[in-house]
Amino acid sequence: MANAYESFNLRTTPEKFYIEACDHGATDVLAIDRVSTEMTLTVRRDVPPSAVTRPICGVMGTIRLVAGMYLVVITKKKKVGDLLGHAVWKALDFDVISYKKTVLHLTDNQMQDNKAFLSMINNVLHTDGFYFATDYDLTHTLQRLANTSPEFQEMSLLERADQRFVWNGHLLREFITQPELHKFVYPVVHGYITMKSCCINGKVFEWNIISRRSCFRAGVRYYVRGIDSEGHAANFVETEQIVQYNGGKASFVQTRGSIPFYWSQRPNLKYKPKPQISKTVSHLDGFQRHFDSQIILYGRQVILNLINQKGSEKPLELAFDKMVTSLANGMIKYIAFDFHKECSRMRWHRLQILVDMVAEMQDEFGYFLVDADGKVLLQQEGTFRSNCMDCLDRTNVIQSLLARRSLQSQLQRLGVLHMGQQIEDQADFEKIYKNAWADNANACAKQYAGTGALKTDFTRTGKRTQWGLLMDGWNSMIRYYKNNFSDGFRQDSIDLFLGNYAVDEADMTTPLREPKDWKFLTLPIIMVVAFSMCIICLLMAGDTWTETLAYVLFWGTASVVTAGVILFNGRDFVDAPKLVQKEKLD
Repeated sequence: MANAYESFNLRTTPEKFYIEACDHGATDVLAIDRVSTEMTLTVRRDVPPSAVTRPICGVMGTIRLVAGMYLVVITKKKKVGDLLGHAVWKALDFDVISYKKTVLHLTDNQMQDNKAFLSMINNVLHTDGFYFATDYDLTHTLQRLANTSPEFQEMSLLERADQRFVWNGHLLREFITQPELHKFVYPVVHGYITMKSCCINGKVFEWNIISRRSCFRAGVRYYVRGIDSEGHAANFVETEQIVQYNGGKASFVQTRGSIPFYWSQRPNLKYKPKPQISKTVSHLDGFQRHFDSQIILYGRQVILNLINQKGSEKPLELAFDKMVTSLANGMIKYIAFDFHKECSRMRWHRLQILVDMVAEMQDEFGYFLVDADGKVLLQQEGTFRSNCMDCLDRTNVIQSLLARRSLQSQLQRLGVLHMGQQIEDQADFEKIYKNAWADNANACAKQYAGTGALKTDFTRTGKRTQWGLLMDGWNSMIRYYKNNFSDGFRQDSIDLFLGNYAVDEADMTTPLREPKDWKFLTLPIIMVVAFSMCIICLLMAGDTWTETLAYVLFWGTASVVTAGVILFNGRDFVDAPKLVQKEKLD
């Protein structure tokens, strides 16, 4: 495999950016013309001595905004650990640098739009969880990498990457067409990676979790649900648990993703908006496309649907069950488990019912196992595809339980655990295991819902606590605020970053300046004034109690009626995405 360079200097002149490879023995320099935007390969002697030099950790790519092209670079990184002897890095800080030396050529409106687009790019870049490796392909599972051709092995990281998980794919579109530049860039994945060195019975082994978040149909909690016409599911995450010991390695893969048909759940100021199943499209086409691709990639599918089987979630469960039945594919098995009902009143031990129910299937699927000589002993022949409404809290709890069961078998097979020993009895490792899976839940939740996950007290301790319930309440409040009043901006940021919306320099207008409906400002002002007057009337009583009561009733009624009108027109008051048409998101 053609490795990418690991360290660079960015050398800047008024005419060009020079990205100088600083690896031992490297002489290549990538020159980017700041006027023509042309990218060419050159050597160090061609870099002017007057160039301003700064070290950088990598190149994310380039993106076009209103002011022209911008170069996106990684300025700070942290080593997560080593995977099969290859360093894995977490990108911590970034810089977005304009090709143009000034923005004076822009109108005031264009300057405002460019500033908004820049803040969107920075919003995505500073959503925690970007990872990369310069000499290892993080986008593929161990099993996929083991089943590749010699031609695949010779490809650069950019060419061979699984495009579902390349979050800087749009930023690298200029580089992809020029193979000679591939050594200067690498795929960056988004999600969560942890690497722990652990010890059981005096035997030291490496234990890793890699969660890869798909960039297809990516977005935020309420604005991106279901699937698109290509069968890509919202909030799709592939989670791989890897164990390495004494030269042998094992891997267990699970997936999560939104319920795979056309439905939406747009915010409307209510705490829990009612899900809407589309009545205008054929669900089965997209549904089949989704599972056809899942079967090709992962083998047999066991769907673990964890949503409620009553209330607003019930129609989704019925529709999901009906579609699996209609598809009549022997490679797909559907299991509905009402997580909240089964575990109500703190009966968390009842999760074992589901684990026992799927135990035989999990044994049939197995896991990927390679011995110290590199010989493949086992292949994983199917995956569990878990979902709840958000594919976050309930989903992560179940995935951690299935992963532990697989790990129990793997550690016995690799010779770490003795026969009869249980992971649960290994106190030090059990603490590491639970905390890592809780951190995985938090990372996925922050990226999709804007807050840490719920129910992580169970993942961390194995039981629900009063403090955990309080924290869930706090996170739910923060989610409510963000989902209603800031997620439109977050969705726009992701759409811009991934290329779902492209900025056209020649276009004098952008969707950012669409005027708000008159109700947006008028009604909240009326409600605040009416409520304030109601309080004032209570505090500054009139001459008689009947006069005071009349004023309080009038202003109180005005504030309640206005609040009711606002709630009735809830969608007009939430922060909705502006860049991509609603039809495309629904």
